[in-house]
Amino acid sequence: MSLLVVGLSHRSAPVSVLERAALSPDAQVKLLQDTLAAEPAAEAAVLATCNRIELYADVDKFHAGVAELSTLLAQHSGVGLEELTPHLYVHYEDRAVHHLFSVACGLDSMVVGEGQILGQIKDALATAQGLHTAGRLLNDLFQQALRVGKRAHSETGIDRAGQSLVTFGLEQLSAGRAVEAWAKGKKALVIGAGSMSSLAAATLARVGVGEIVIANRTHDRAERLAEILNGGDDTDVLARAVPMDSVPVELTRADIAVSCTGATGLVLTAESVAAAVEGRTGTPAALRDEASTGPAGHLAPSGVDDNCPLDLSAVQGAPGFSVMGEAAVAGMDAATLEQHAVWVDKGTGTVERRDGRRTPDVEAEADLITALAATAVTVGRIPERRRPEPVAEAPRPAPVLALLDLAMPRDIDAAVHRLLGVRFVDLESLAEASADAPMAADVDMVRRIVSDEVAAFSAAQRAAHITPTVVALRAMAADLVANEIARLDGRLPDLDDKQRGEISQTVRRVVDKLLHAPTVRVKQLAAEPGGAGYADALRTLFDLDPETVAAVSRAENNTENAKNRGRA
Repeated sequence: MSLLVVGLSHRSAPVSVLERAALSPDAQVKLLQDTLAAEPAAEAAVLATCNRIELYADVDKFHAGVAELSTLLAQHSGVGLEELTPHLYVHYEDRAVHHLFSVACGLDSMVVGEGQILGQIKDALATAQGLHTAGRLLNDLFQQALRVGKRAHSETGIDRAGQSLVTFGLEQLSAGRAVEAWAKGKKALVIGAGSMSSLAAATLARVGVGEIVIANRTHDRAERLAEILNGGDDTDVLARAVPMDSVPVELTRADIAVSCTGATGLVLTAESVAAAVEGRTGTPAALRDEASTGPAGHLAPSGVDDNCPLDLSAVQGAPGFSVMGEAAVAGMDAATLEQHAVWVDKGTGTVERRDGRRTPDVEAEADLITALAATAVTVGRIPERRRPEPVAEAPRPAPVLALLDLAMPRDIDAAVHRLLGVRFVDLESLAEASADAPMAADVDMVRRIVSDEVAAFSAAQRAAHITPTVVALRAMAADLVANEIARLDGRLPDLDDKQRGEISQTVRRVVDKLLHAPTVRVKQLAAEPGGAGYADALRTLFDLDPETVAAVSRAENNTENAKNRGRA
């Protein structure tokens, strides 16, 4: 059997695909059960977070395993296999171990170094153990991954390389200000009471917000979280729990709202957020111009002069493009002008005068631009006929509501980024922002730790792989000794107990000494790369029954699984 992982994450798939492929807790259970029922898999575990979905399995066939696990992911995520396949990655054997250890250390996280992934790995293992889908391999793998992650955080400064997703999101909302200064005294609404929402609430309390309101479908969980926050010795935050139907009212009071629920639909629509902004300001929430709004709510610089007499949408975005007045073109090289002339000559352009009337003579306009291009070739630049008129930017109100969506699939309608007075950050914008985050020097040290731990784990697994064969060999030798002692008793019935004991002990000592050096050496050889064949060699040399070896392996697995379930 061999370790295989098939998955997708923020590194391989856009957020829109991850959002659709997100697995509910019930879907994860069904996926594990169906994976174990599939022919290639003997063990299975699912690691599902807000930015990754990974299926780990112990399989007996690589290609069949990849096909089966990919199909199961598609079936249970609801994303078609053809659409999902380009975003899937596959890791096998040592590469699969290396991947999980890197994930556990935070090297593969959206925010490098965040430690929340350790809790999610622990939850994944507990789920697999509870469903009895994790055998010896996955138990060993996930428990070692937890130890490696803790080692990385304790022995290096990987925590300095990044923060939790919540902290990083708050930094994006604060727009360059210190989070503590930005958040101090603000009122916060946290929607959800799960692990991520609890982390968000604790982080908000730590950075100094004055009030936290917890809204959750299960009111008892919201109340427990509020009690924990109120009982904290290191903060003075006031926390209270409210039912979910109070969210619209609480949103009108909140300065910050963080949402992370397991809902399959939107928790906050653009309309509800607009109503909250109107409730705070007393005026309807206006929309930003869609053309000047970035994907994460950041205003993009306009590349078009409001006084431009032409429809320049076909060449919008060209560097330095600016048309001043009806005919004067300034700041554009000849090549760009010629390109625009061709565009107009094809009849796709429309010309509009400043008085709002259309100019019917498109060919005349094309001739004018071509002449201007010729002038640019001669003098290197078209002289301006008048000074460019300054473009007054419309005043934009400061955000009155900061929204952070950490759910997958999303809780908050992405259209809220167009609302004036709202600053919105979601997983997609966090992924974009974290792509340019600097890597700390400690990351290299963590990578070395991961490499060392992968080598040690793989050696231990190879050594463990031969253990059932060695046990079966010793069991066969013990049976042979017992049979020979019994035969000796039949031939020498007059032996007393002391004589019989001495003979038995002597024979066993001889057998143990003969087997000791070969079995110790074969374990050492099996632990080295390429040592997997020693178990087969041992079985062949001593003519061991494969079923006997398999029975030993099953017995060891059952014992180990019982221990692991007890530890979990």
